[in-house]
Amino acid sequence: MTDVRFGIIGIGNIGNTHVARFERGDIANARLVGICDSDPAKLARYPHLKGWSDSAEMIASGEVDAVIIATPHYAHTPISIDALGHGLHVLCEKPLAVHQADCDRMIAAHTDPDQVFAVMFDTRTEPRYRQLRELIRSGQLGRIRRINWILTAWFRSNAYYASSNWRATWGGEGGGMLVNQLPHDLDLFQWLFGLPQRVRAFCPIGKYHPIEVEDEVNALLEFADGSTAVLVATTGEAPGTDRREIIGDNGRVVVFPDRLEFTRTAVPTSEFNATTKESFGSPETSLETIKIDGKGGRHTEVINAFVGAVRGERSLIAEAAEGRASVSLANAIILSSELDKTVELPLDPETFEQWLADKRKASTYDAAATATGAVADMNDSFSS
Repeated sequence: MTDVRFGIIGIGNIGNTHVARFERGDIANARLVGICDSDPAKLARYPHLKGWSDSAEMIASGEVDAVIIATPHYAHTPISIDALGHGLHVLCEKPLAVHQADCDRMIAAHTDPDQVFAVMFDTRTEPRYRQLRELIRSGQLGRIRRINWILTAWFRSNAYYASSNWRATWGGEGGGMLVNQLPHDLDLFQWLFGLPQRVRAFCPIGKYHPIEVEDEVNALLEFADGSTAVLVATTGEAPGTDRREIIGDNGRVVVFPDRLEFTRTAVPTSEFNATTKESFGSPETSLETIKIDGKGGRHTEVINAFVGAVRGERSLIAEAAEGRASVSLANAIILSSELDKTVELPLDPETFEQWLADKRKASTYDAAATATGAVADMNDSFSS
């Protein structure tokens, strides 16, 4: 089979890293044919590649077999639908869309089983999360009781928010942390635990930065079986904390970059609770350290898996339809905060879309404003 011909749509911070992966030869059985961006300065950085200023022209050109969509979030939906309609394979950056209704439109447009439609959830490639998922699915942790997801190591300066006119606006980005920094963590959360039944959240607007969207998230999540989770995140705290802790009937797991620390109880906590004669005792425990090697292939692995799926040789890291769950959770969290009440899941897509439409009307985003052609160094944000 010949190499898969790629086009990259959106040559901003993340789009540039994808160009670099192709140019380093990191992506097997594929070649980058061209790039697309509405900013001529971004196209000019790659004079050796064919450039398009209109995604529709690239998609209809017949010169690409697949596209990676790395545009601002609202554009994910129309570009994906257009590309799928022209028979192309599509790999969409996170989030799949800003809201559930757009996710549903994209998923509905994927009608040809021979077309590959995927979403860029690269953190699923990390060995620590794969090992954690195996611990949960194997039942070693027992029934999950509580989850602590503390994600405050996302510090961003005012300069970051000012770097693009669409960033951190309802009209241009569709939200703040929940659609920018947190989609990977929200995907990991639902990939590991599923979706909660109800959400109560407090998400301050512009608490640390002069922006119109949330830069802090505090959410209490409750599952159908009564287990709970706490999610705390912010872009305004330094030094930040990155701690993921899961407590089950058989002990506690804490996730570190190079290991999982599993504190196992000698007997299930529920059994000890029901049978002990001690008033102040607790189950005996032992610490098991599970070493983790490597960080996974991240974006490179996702793209190579995508190419392999197009060629019929391997499975995807995440199908596009899987991207809906994290969007649903993000929508529920911000809606709970904005309405100041508990929100039940599943959330009605039309209700949220209308709420967001009102936010967009009042947004400060100016689509006609000239955005900077500068591109940030993304090395401190992710690897691979």
